[in-house]
Order: sequence, then C-alpha cells, then structure tokens
Amino acid sequence: MKLVIKVVGIKGTCPVYRVGDKWTIEQGFVLATAESDNICMHSLASILPYYVALSHGIKPKDLGLAKGDSREAYLQCLDPCEVTGGGTVQFEVSLLSAASEQSEA
Repeated sequence: MKLVIKVVGIKGTCPVYRVGDKWTIEQGFVLATAESDNICMHSLASILPYYVALSHGIKPKDLGLAKGDSREAYLQCLDPCEVTGGGTVQFEVSLLSAASEQSEA
C-alpha cells in the first residue's frame, strides 16, 4: 500500500509547494523521495498524526478528514498565512493498493 499526498490548494504564498505537487509514503512509513516533489518539513507535522491509520485503510471519514464516503483524506499545513505572510497548503491523501498502483503504471 502507498499513500499519495497531493497539493490541491494554496492560500497565500508557499515557497515550497505548487498545486499538483505530489509525494508518497510507502509501506506505511517510508518517505519515497525518488517519486516525490519537494517536501516541506512543516507539512509533515500535519500528516504525522494520520499516516499510519490511513496506510492501514482506516476510512478518512472515521478520522474526521472527509465527508461522506470519500476515499481521500484532506489536511492542511500549519502555517497560518494571514499572520505569517506565508501560505497554508491543502493536501489530498489517497491510499493506493497494489492493484491501483499497477493500473497507474
């Protein structure tokens, strides 16, 4: 199983991410840098509380990270852009099974 974290929105200005950037976590704990765009260390703080549960197939709704039956979880980085002048980045987190990984290839 693999988690794909994709940037879906930016409020303000982020010096690291652009909409569409992606990074991955494999095997529930390996940050796969070869398949990833740049990764901001601050954004990891938003992902860390949830990545293990999402990697094990816990539904995003059960974690309070989605509405309805969405298979994607939604998170945002911790930068309060209105105060810092930076950018608050919104992430979509998707769980890919081995079958869906093969169909992407």
